[in-house]
Amino acid sequence: MSQPLPLAVALEYDGQGAPRVTAKGHGVVAEKIVETAREHDVAVEQNAALAQALSAVELDDTIPEELYLATAQVIAFVLGLRRRAGGPQP
Repeated sequence: MSQPLPLAVALEYDGQGAPRVTAKGHGVVAEKIVETAREHDVAVEQNAALAQALSAVELDDTIPEELYLATAQVIAFVLGLRRRAGGPQP
């Protein structure tokens, strides 16, 4: 049995309204999304279930309400990392 292709979903959140999906893809595209995020010091959180759910959201659309809690937990994680590193806050 083959391994499933990696999946990545990028979100943008400006502190106003709901986050929106800015990139998504499987396989090589997913690897490039993660690579680009790391090159720009964007935190990467591994959450396969959330990524799968977010992959159904169209590009540039905001996330649906049913994903707010799970996404808020990721945003809180990222903000915590930034605080500890002394980085910018949204």
